[in-house]
Amino acid sequence: MKLHLVSLGCVRNLVDSEVMLGLLAKAGWSTTQNPEKAHIIIVNTCSFIEPAINESIDTILELAKLKQSNNCKKLIVTGCLPERFREEIVSVLPEVDFFLGTGAFDEIVHAAAGGLTDISRCLLPDPNLAPLQPQNMPRIHSSPYIAYLRVAEGCDKGCTYCIIPRLRGKYRSRPFEDIIAEARSLILSGIKELILVAQDSTCYGKDLTPAVDLSMLIESIANISQNVWIRILYGHPESITDSFIKTVATHSNICSYFDIPIQHASRSVLKKMGRKYSHDDLCRLIAKIRSLDPDAAIRTTVIVGFPGETDKDFQQLLKFIQEIGFDHLGAFIYSDSKDLPCHRLSGHVSEKTARERYDLLMSSQAKISLGNNRKRINEVVKILVEEKRKDNIFSGRSAFQAPEVDGVTYINSGRLQAGCFAHAKITDALEYDLIGEAV
Repeated sequence: MKLHLVSLGCVRNLVDSEVMLGLLAKAGWSTTQNPEKAHIIIVNTCSFIEPAINESIDTILELAKLKQSNNCKKLIVTGCLPERFREEIVSVLPEVDFFLGTGAFDEIVHAAAGGLTDISRCLLPDPNLAPLQPQNMPRIHSSPYIAYLRVAEGCDKGCTYCIIPRLRGKYRSRPFEDIIAEARSLILSGIKELILVAQDSTCYGKDLTPAVDLSMLIESIANISQNVWIRILYGHPESITDSFIKTVATHSNICSYFDIPIQHASRSVLKKMGRKYSHDDLCRLIAKIRSLDPDAAIRTTVIVGFPGETDKDFQQLLKFIQEIGFDHLGAFIYSDSKDLPCHRLSGHVSEKTARERYDLLMSSQAKISLGNNRKRINEVVKILVEEKRKDNIFSGRSAFQAPEVDGVTYINSGRLQAGCFAHAKITDALEYDLIGEAV
């Protein structure tokens, strides 16, 4: 029996998808990349913002057509979409056989085997009670060179625009020993880059007894092997400590890459968002990072068009972005929903105004990014080679480029191999990508 799985949304979802594939493979299922050959199709969904919800529903409806015309006997939808919309989604999507919420991933084998009944067609156990991923959990990785290592589940921050605490439960750190064991296993399997992820990665360990600091965790992983990059995604301005910054700066195999979604820079907007820091706090944090780690690349994410965002608020954000000169920046247009606390705020921004602000912000960031990239011309950088594009052109990433969200480095060479580290001298720069010659 063959199955096809589509993973939507963030890399935290991807980890869930890889774990489900591992459990299904252990139960005897084989995987196919062609949905038309699959007996069962699984869609692991995202429902963080409206575009993600639409993508999830469109994907489900498109794949549902295969149930009538091909081998597909069952369509299973998992993750955030059923968790957010719960039982009402059953009547909206009659094409789906089973729905599993974020606390029911361990039921995927049971669902695939047909062990669930019509009564339990939608399983929504409390995410807070779901077991954390153990160190020996079977898992099929989507990449032979990089692996995402989940360090915690859930979130306690309660930002007014975010549905994650309701979908994933309270913040729960995985045991220190489980993470170290999984990291060691991944390194022995040949992984070249380990990427630590959670909803708030830099808060790791504060809920454990005794408490553990993230710096202790990444230092222990870094000491396993010097031949593997370690990267941390999804930090939070409130939970980044001096010890974390110093540990990143001290170890050559920990990427000097700080992913810090700030969301905004206006005090009034931050307060409405439920973010407990100010413009000045952000300035001090970034100055500290650059002081303790001069090689640091800093990435952020912001939201434009948040309820109550005035022209003055947006200009403050734009000025802040220009003054800081982030190496990488992603932006979202505010996505409203009735089940979010911020929906009840006054002063909702029109879609047209929000789009104009988004375009202006990203246009400004493109210039900043190009300027930062041009400073790297003639610099020799270490690259993880990932793919041969054409002829003698390879693409890969430096320590200051995270997968999927940042640019890449194109390397001109006929002697490289995917999955290996190489050095390249940067010869040209684009807005988001770099071009170099192998050294």
